[in-house]
Amino acid sequence: MRVTDAVGQRGGIVRAAALRRLGFSERAVRTAVDAAELVRPRRGWVALPASDPALRAAAAAGVVLSCVTQAQRLGLWVLHAEAAHVAASAHSGSVRTEDPGTVVHWSEPIVPRAPDALVDPIENVLALTAGCLPFEEALAIWESAIERGLVQLPALRRLPFRGRAREVLAQVTPFAGSGLESFIPPRLAWLRVPIVPQAWIAGHRVDFLLGDRLVLQIDGGTHVGAQRDRDNAHDAELMLLGYHVIRVGYAQVVHRWHVVQDAVARAVAQGLHLAER
Repeated sequence: MRVTDAVGQRGGIVRAAALRRLGFSERAVRTAVDAAELVRPRRGWVALPASDPALRAAAAAGVVLSCVTQAQRLGLWVLHAEAAHVAASAHSGSVRTEDPGTVVHWSEPIVPRAPDALVDPIENVLALTAGCLPFEEALAIWESAIERGLVQLPALRRLPFRGRAREVLAQVTPFAGSGLESFIPPRLAWLRVPIVPQAWIAGHRVDFLLGDRLVLQIDGGTHVGAQRDRDNAHDAELMLLGYHVIRVGYAQVVHRWHVVQDAVARAVAQGLHLAER
């Protein structure tokens, strides 16, 4: 096996010490660097020229990708992510990043970081989002991680989270179908009406059932075409069964929540959430 093959098998970037443990000499590594088959992001690291630039930048700065940056890389639901976020040990020295706008989180991790790691474990990612983002946005990321199976709620509850992370954990449920849905229960808790996420009614799941009869549906950006036709047909079926449906979209939840909240509050005031007597 060539040294470049070994680097490629390990994600395209690796510590030189790891290659020595595999039996490659420093001379073999240096020869690959001289031939431009490998580059050195930082002393002690080598990478393929076509490797992930974000990982090379992390190695160069001596940090790990974390918080919203790593959440996005994992495909989690992130509302806003303008700057890159990285993490370093609270006992690290100074950190110089390529982008001066990079946010550096100085903290001790919940899960120990391996010496060769360039990305944070998911538990550390969640802990940092809790302290960095508004509560709802952090909650959406936590619930997205659970929905994607990256972490289990019982395991999270056994970890020593502190501060805001404990507050987010106390509100996490495994039932949110999308990031937007994570916003709803905390926002409507003041109504003191039972809220059941992902309730099964008339052969389909609805996003939220409030009380006995009020259905709140949250449409994402893909609510078009055949999907919209199916949802409209289900709405009609629900109404024929005596349910009342309020359907809202992304922009309403994110930018015009007061309108959504007013509609739900008026429906509750009219008793539309109650079963017919």
